[in-house]
Amino acid sequence: MMVVLRHAGDLSGIDERIHWLAITGTVTTLDKARQLPRLGERLETAFDGIREDWWALGHKLGQTPSGRLAHAPTAAAYNCDLGLMMAWTRLVENIAAGPDTCLVVCDDPWVFRQLSNIDGVTAGSSPGLFAASLKWMLRGFLARTRFAVRAALASLMLRSTRKNIGNGDASIIVYGHPDSNTDGHDAYFGPLMKEIPDLKRLMHTDADVGFTQCLAADGRTAGLHGWGSPLFALGYIFQRWKPVAEDFAGVFSWLVRRAVAKENATAAIASNSWQIHCQDRWLNKQCPAIVVWPWENHPWERALCRTARQLAITAKGYQHAVVGPHQFNASPATNPDGLESVPDKVICSGPAYHHQLIDWGVPVERMCIGGAFRIARFDGEYYDANGPVFVATSSIDEITNEMMRAVENARQPGRTFVVKTHPLYPQEITESKDVQRTPHTIPESLGISAVFYGTGTSGLEGLLAGVPTFRIRPDDRVALDVLPDCASSIAVTVDSLNEALNNAVPPPYLDWNAVYAPVDMDVWKKELSI
Repeated sequence: MMVVLRHAGDLSGIDERIHWLAITGTVTTLDKARQLPRLGERLETAFDGIREDWWALGHKLGQTPSGRLAHAPTAAAYNCDLGLMMAWTRLVENIAAGPDTCLVVCDDPWVFRQLSNIDGVTAGSSPGLFAASLKWMLRGFLARTRFAVRAALASLMLRSTRKNIGNGDASIIVYGHPDSNTDGHDAYFGPLMKEIPDLKRLMHTDADVGFTQCLAADGRTAGLHGWGSPLFALGYIFQRWKPVAEDFAGVFSWLVRRAVAKENATAAIASNSWQIHCQDRWLNKQCPAIVVWPWENHPWERALCRTARQLAITAKGYQHAVVGPHQFNASPATNPDGLESVPDKVICSGPAYHHQLIDWGVPVERMCIGGAFRIARFDGEYYDANGPVFVATSSIDEITNEMMRAVENARQPGRTFVVKTHPLYPQEITESKDVQRTPHTIPESLGISAVFYGTGTSGLEGLLAGVPTFRIRPDDRVALDVLPDCASSIAVTVDSLNEALNNAVPPPYLDWNAVYAPVDMDVWKKELSI
């Protein structure tokens, strides 16, 4: 019948008997018992439903040069929350079209204005827009200044590593994962550098400078920072996403304005632009015969494909990570130039995501299966009904915090938890006698009673290990589902984890070969042969 839209400071006179929901980032003290039932499930369903809309919007936003540097146009749900806000909009539209009255509390000035335009929504006074815009603008200027100075220094500090890379080499570009070392092992490509002695490694510009210098001791690794111009880096203080008027046309106008303001409030545009600057200078100077990298279709990767194609350099991406139903950025649907921004070849880790990428528009003739370096087949008796619950935290702090609240609610005599923090985004965890940190991964952890995770590959590892596996479903955001079609975990909330653990049973058998393939070194040597 009606949606009543208010900000948290304007709740007087509201019927306290009606249901309510709070948009992400809004803090309220309303009675939790009156929160809209199954809110997390409804939000996730709405998120599932906006995929095509986000693809279409992203394709439109990526038409401008600065739009090609932003994350929102790529539909990358891990890197921006435009899709989440589109899902909130869809959910409120559905509620407004229904029979019940609901209070929606929103402190975000852009989202508030977006929701106020929905038929059936009665809005109160809007949160102030000027102060929020000014805050983000100043924050962005400071973030870009800090980034520009650090990039300029990094280019000077890593210039000496350029000697490790020759002209015409086959090369991999990788992120600064702590598991990589100087003995030929790389966290993304396993023993590939041992198997191909002439293969060179370039560290992405997000890698720590000191770590890059350590890896460069192998004589085969260099930091892409080293090819960048320090003077060019200082210009990033003023690097922003500069949309055109047409970008703001359409039903998600206020959300686009918010996405632009939010990305300009960080150094994201500058960071992508710097990576592209450095890799372009490396490609032009060293002319590698072949370049391979962990492919996720991000802005810098699209630019890499375009530059490589212009220089007749073979570009091949490795689908190293999970994709699943929520990793919308893996589709070329948002690419402003279509398949021109897709690698010459996408080497997949196995059949499950190979099939998904075909469904999402990657031509089958541009793909092959090379096997999984990061998740090897593992065997053993992993399930023990009396063992500890393995908790795999998320790279997103808010989701990890939600998980730990669920753990607190699920504590009971005789139940213990072991917590593995994300290797690239470790969080502080309060330990106790029944909640302990662990350095071990799931394949290294025999005898666990369940796996509880938020995002990432841990859920898939839990299912492959034959252990009851639960995924957090928050009420205020979407914990991205990255499981392939052949696998499914059980979604739980902060309040339902305890009951789920009490009734846990092992999941149906999941064949590792249905998801992944063993590494085929012959395929890799063929794909990297010069």
